[in-house]
Amino acid sequence: MATEHRTSADDDADEETQLPLGVSIAAAAVSAAVLLPILWLVKTGLDVGFSEAIALLTRPTTLEVFVNTTVLVTLTTAACVLIGVPLAYLTVRTDLPFRRFWTIVVSLPLVIPSYVGAFAFVSAFGPQGSFQRLLAPLGVEKIPEIYGLEGSILILTLYTYPYVYITARASLKSMDTTLIDAARTLEHDRWETFKRVTLPQIRPAVAAGALLSGLYALADFGTPSIMRYDVFTRVIFVEFGTFGRDTATLLSLQLVAVTLFILWLEARVRGEERTTAGGRSRGVVSLGKWRYLAMGFAALVAGLALVVPVVILLSWLGTASTAVNQSLAFQWSYVTNSVVVAAAAAAVAVVAGLPVAYLSARYDGLLPTAFERVSYIGYAVPGVVLGLALVFFGSQYATPIYQTLYLLVFAYVIRFLPQSVGSLRASFLSVDPALPEAARTLGRTSVGAFRYVTLPLVAPGLFGGAALVFLTTMKELPATLLLRPSGFTTLVTHIWTAYESGYFGQAAVPALVLLFVSGLSMLVILRQEGYDVK
Repeated sequence: MATEHRTSADDDADEETQLPLGVSIAAAAVSAAVLLPILWLVKTGLDVGFSEAIALLTRPTTLEVFVNTTVLVTLTTAACVLIGVPLAYLTVRTDLPFRRFWTIVVSLPLVIPSYVGAFAFVSAFGPQGSFQRLLAPLGVEKIPEIYGLEGSILILTLYTYPYVYITARASLKSMDTTLIDAARTLEHDRWETFKRVTLPQIRPAVAAGALLSGLYALADFGTPSIMRYDVFTRVIFVEFGTFGRDTATLLSLQLVAVTLFILWLEARVRGEERTTAGGRSRGVVSLGKWRYLAMGFAALVAGLALVVPVVILLSWLGTASTAVNQSLAFQWSYVTNSVVVAAAAAAVAVVAGLPVAYLSARYDGLLPTAFERVSYIGYAVPGVVLGLALVFFGSQYATPIYQTLYLLVFAYVIRFLPQSVGSLRASFLSVDPALPEAARTLGRTSVGAFRYVTLPLVAPGLFGGAALVFLTTMKELPATLLLRPSGFTTLVTHIWTAYESGYFGQAAVPALVLLFVSGLSMLVILRQEGYDVK
């Protein structure tokens, strides 16, 4: 009997740890789809002769692009930390005036695509821009140049610091503040307490937000192009447009290598995550005479990131010319096109993310971990590189879907799949495994238990992930430019066409519509995630 009892227990354990075959096959298929463009890019790069590859990668212009990209990403990430962490601290730990209001407002720049912000700032602060015309009666004939590295850092910082702000704020809210009180009783001043106690606790969260900001700066195509600053993404797009396929491929591989290095560096900087438990003080730090100076800091950041682009876009409405080429006239079909492809990408990303998230949340082991990690590759690869890889692959081996919406949606799903997986995985972890097991003991099949028990419980995460994919797809520029079918125009492609043609006024309506739709998506995300502004 003892032997039988041991065997039964072993069987039960095997049943708990054995991966479900159907779900595993689905997750493997998703992982293979994510890897396909990158493997194809590597294969294309290997076709280039070794000597030619060395010559292309070591020429002065390539080295200049590498240095430019490194400087831009480093300084932008540092600036995001210097803005995001203080704002998070002010809205969580201090008596900042109108704290709830600023908590939401300083997170809203995520709604605005960086290239729309770049359009607006060039119009406001560029040569003969609105700001210079305003100062002209005062005798100011010239203002500092906004183009180049400085302008790129300014724009990217304004529209990516919320990544650091949101992650740092979440960490500060969950932190055991009795440790801070203990440090103060040991006569440490506020700065010493922050440096010795608070900063080590929130460092993993800050590193995670800084990683997102750095990857965004590395992958962004629109802002460096508008600011006329040569980085990898801009040069890759130009080389592809001028039939420099080998150069574009090798630069893409180099950009992927830089991305992987940033991921490794973030893991080193983040270090070991620390958790604390115990009582939590509800007291806040009194800012005293610095209260309104702190509020001015929040107002300055939000004003630059939100007010400037909205005011400029509204002013463009009055300058939009009706006597332009018909191709630049705004049509509401552009809104429909954007919403349709974004909704399709969100739906497919959620379906594709379900098996990956389920295995990662419910099972330990090499395969579930590998499936989850592979799903993040697409997000780490810049849109211009992913688009280029799918152009090469589609034009040679997938001609039935090349230049169709199927390939465009496929690119979106690969690019933003981690947003769906992350949201779903968190929801699966919050569901007690005993609940679907109880349904199975009552006669439900595995599929039935998932459909009637697990799925309703993870619905908030499902809709939150879908809203996040929808939001980022609406704003995606380079992959859309490279993969959209001929004649298929979306809000972002129309905005870009209007900019390249020099008709800024024609970009006003689509840009404002894009901000409105993105704002609605952000509202859904905040509601689904229960964003606490207290």
